[in-house]
Amino acid sequence: MKMRSVLAIAILATTTAAVLFLGSEAQEVKKDHHTYRISGSAGDVLEDDPVGRLKVYVYDLPAKYNTKLVEDDPRCLTHMFATEVFVHRSLLSSAVRTLDPEEADWFYAPVYTTCDLTASGHPMPFDSPRMMRAAIRLISWRWPYWNRTEGADHFFVTPHDFGACFHFKEAKAVARGILPVLRRATLVQTFGQSGHACMKEEGGGSITVPPYAPPGRMEARLLPPGTPRSVFAYFRGLFYDAGNDPGGGYYARGARAAVWENFRSSPLFDISAERPATYYEDMQRAVFCLCPLGWAPWSPRLVEAVVFGCIPVVIADGIVLPFADAIPWAEIGVFVAEEDVPRLDTILTSIPPEEVLRKQRFLASPAVKRAVQFPQPSQPGDAFHQILNGLARKLPHGEGVFLSPGQTVLNWTDGPPGDLKPW
Repeated sequence: MKMRSVLAIAILATTTAAVLFLGSEAQEVKKDHHTYRISGSAGDVLEDDPVGRLKVYVYDLPAKYNTKLVEDDPRCLTHMFATEVFVHRSLLSSAVRTLDPEEADWFYAPVYTTCDLTASGHPMPFDSPRMMRAAIRLISWRWPYWNRTEGADHFFVTPHDFGACFHFKEAKAVARGILPVLRRATLVQTFGQSGHACMKEEGGGSITVPPYAPPGRMEARLLPPGTPRSVFAYFRGLFYDAGNDPGGGYYARGARAAVWENFRSSPLFDISAERPATYYEDMQRAVFCLCPLGWAPWSPRLVEAVVFGCIPVVIADGIVLPFADAIPWAEIGVFVAEEDVPRLDTILTSIPPEEVLRKQRFLASPAVKRAVQFPQPSQPGDAFHQILNGLARKLPHGEGVFLSPGQTVLNWTDGPPGDLKPW
């Protein structure tokens, strides 16, 4: 224990000096803000300008599919799945929007499938398949564009825990599978785990995006630059989900439980299940912020860590990170295999101080912080623009997008019986 304490003090002294030195270094990063990166190996965010490279037609759906839901429950504007609301709002005022569907590259149907909240504020996605099917049925009746491709040039925002599988428990989500009528479309989704049944990697594929974290709320809690980082590793959140996983071995595939069991008494780790009022400030005083999987591989902690300059320690095997083709995650974060959690202290203390400093410099870049946020109104380079860039990079559409007259691919009667009921 004494050796660990000495080691912690030595590392904290080094990293504190690194933060205090960050002022001039951060300016150098900012000067290179407009560097265009091809390979993804540099420390800057890939900057594309979607304007002039794609046109998006936004379907005008009845308010019951979108805005009426927010009117009825404004909490939909602040929870982690609010991406669907702000993508819609940003598209309506975006320069890539076209009012002429004949010239559109992509078609977007604004359906707020996560705006059905419990009293405690948790989205309940059980009606989401019926709602989405009803919206797609409507656009296929009212407009001719869906029928030309059966959705292969359409995209939908599906920010549930397990995307278009529409369930918050993994086993049931996997059993349900991606909603059949979405299997040719491109999905903009927060869920990202390679090879998973709910991760769309075929057909239109998916664009993995960050969960929503309110930009104004985080900006209001920023500490002065140069605030010392006196905490080595920080985490607040559940370690066990007794309500949904009584046995305690399934939630987070045991990774969070391993963090607690191995490091609850370690002087290197400031971890607790209680979230204090100073949560945002605490992250800004930490060198490393643990970002373990929960029920799904991701959480808003990843966004918060980036915004607050705390090196994210990603513990989620097979995770597909947001905008992985544009944000240099390898330069920003630390990745630890779930089976290696018991060695987390050794792994983190083995990172050379100069590597810690380099990651902090990249995190100080305004471009990196902007790329994971959805400010209103939208700003160049923000998460909304990263989505547009992802759509533009999928153009031109490949062979097989347009169907022959009378040809069908999707089976409208496929799926669980409950999903087929009218909405």
